[in-house]
Amino acid sequence: MTSFVREFYTFVKVRRKFWLLPVFILLLLFGALIVMTQGTVVAPFIYTLF
Repeated sequence: MTSFVREFYTFVKVRRKFWLLPVFILLLLFGALIVMTQGTVVAPFIYTLF
């Protein structure tokens, strides 16, 4: 996993595509939210947000 992060960082730095960083961070946050709320009590409250 660390090699992916390092490679992604060098890609962004060399190609100057800094707009990809917020997109990638949001995808990670939504993915973590989905994983954390699977089968928990919090799930019904998450569904009301969307």
